Amino acid sequence: MYKLSELESWKSARQLRIAISDLVKSFPADEKFRLKDQIVRSSRSIPANIAEGFGRFHYQENIQFCRIARGSLYETLEHLMCAKDEGYITAEQFQDLNDQILECLKILNGYVQYLKKAKKST
Repeated sequence: MYKLSELESWKSARQLRIAISDLVKSFPADEKFRLKDQIVRSSRSIPANIAEGFGRFHYQENIQFCRIARGSLYETLEHLMCAKDEGYITAEQFQDLNDQILECLKILNGYVQYLKKAKKST
């Protein structure tokens, strides 16, 4: 039986969440309850949904939570684009996090494919 802490998609999403939490510390104070709050929430939603899906009994439920996590990845990317457009982060910071998001997506999509195959074999 696998542990959540061994799941690559969760570990990748967790690293992204940590990076976002560190990044927003430099955002302007007036963004505390606007962009900063939104990007923190969307980045926290990614590993949280992967974890919730992992804890579900049925493959299809797990897949659905992974889809929600994938949506939160794209939401986080949009917030990062906004932060770049507003001048809160540099193009280099954006690119580094964009690369991290793409890697998370790749790993998450692989996990979903694994779950679909496992579902068919049962």
